[in-house]
Amino acid sequence: MSDWTADAKERAEKDDLDAAKSDPNAQLRGETTAQRLDRNYGELLQELRVVQTGVQVLFAFLLSLAFYEKFDKLTSTQRNFYFGTLLVAVVAGALLIAPVAHHRMLFGQRRKAALVAASNKLAIVGLCLVMLALAGSIFLIADVLYGRTTSIGVFAVVIAIFVILWFLMPRLYRGR
Repeated sequence: MSDWTADAKERAEKDDLDAAKSDPNAQLRGETTAQRLDRNYGELLQELRVVQTGVQVLFAFLLSLAFYEKFDKLTSTQRNFYFGTLLVAVVAGALLIAPVAHHRMLFGQRRKAALVAASNKLAIVGLCLVMLALAGSIFLIADVLYGRTTSIGVFAVVIAIFVILWFLMPRLYRGR
């Protein structure tokens, strides 16, 4: 066995021992660090598949709005808000697809821990932008149908619902 392979094996065994001490799932599941990282990345990709479809549908909806007859009747503020929401949806899509691109670029380089950590952060920021894009879409529709005051209220309620469901409720599980 070469020195490099022996060093890598020794590091992996140390990581597995450290993981078993610090991660209750490592003991419960009997996973090595590599297995845990593979599982975490697989679970993340499954989650991203779900949300990515929604982002694609939202983007298609937003893109199609510009081609409706009445689009030219929007105020400049509404058009600017529309375009901003469209850009937010595009950036959300880029962030949510990025973990796949990162995996391709890092394939075989033994960087799974960094990949999982970075992908998790990209997914969280991407979800925040999905929230803004969805709320922005509802704002724009409410603004056209009911006026600015109603649209601001609807936007605030939609944001509050997302914050409660996506960010506050998961914190409740941490204490259990």
